[in-house]
Amino acid sequence: MLCGVLLFGTLVLLDWGLVRLTVMRAGWWAALAVLLLIILTPPRVSAANGGLDSRGILTYHQVRTDRLVTIRVSEGVTPRLILTDTSGGRLVLDPRVLVANPLLWHQLDQGARRSIEQGILRCGMPALERLGRRIDDEVCRGILRNSSME
Repeated sequence: MLCGVLLFGTLVLLDWGLVRLTVMRAGWWAALAVLLLIILTPPRVSAANGGLDSRGILTYHQVRTDRLVTIRVSEGVTPRLILTDTSGGRLVLDPRVLVANPLLWHQLDQGARRSIEQGILRCGMPALERLGRRIDDEVCRGILRNSSME
C-alpha cells in the first residue's frame, strides 16, 4: 500500500512543481497508483474448515483439500501449484507460500491423503511428493541455521 501512496504523492508533487497538475491528471495518477497496488499486493493464503483460501484485493478462491481431484505444477518462470476440488473450486498458489508456512503445507498434505483414500485424487501425487521433499529440506535447513549447526 505504501508503494501506491508514494507513487501517487511523487507524481502529483512532480506535476504540481511543473505547474501542469489538473484534476484529470491527478485522477490518472490515482488510477495508476491503484493499479500498482492491485498488482503488487500478494494474495493471503489461509487454512480453514478443511480447505485453503486465497484472498487478494479483488479476488477470493477456495478449495477443499479433502476433496481434491487434481494437483498440477505449472512450470515456467514462476512455478505455480494448481489445485482443483470436486465442486469446481480452483486455487493457484506459489509453492513458496507452502515452504514459508509448514502449517499450510500440513493442511494440504493431510487433505490430499484423504482424497487418495477416498479415490477422488486422480493425478498430481508425484508433484505433491516432490514439493513435500522440498519443504522438508527447507524446514531442516532452517532448523540447522537457527541452531548454528549449518
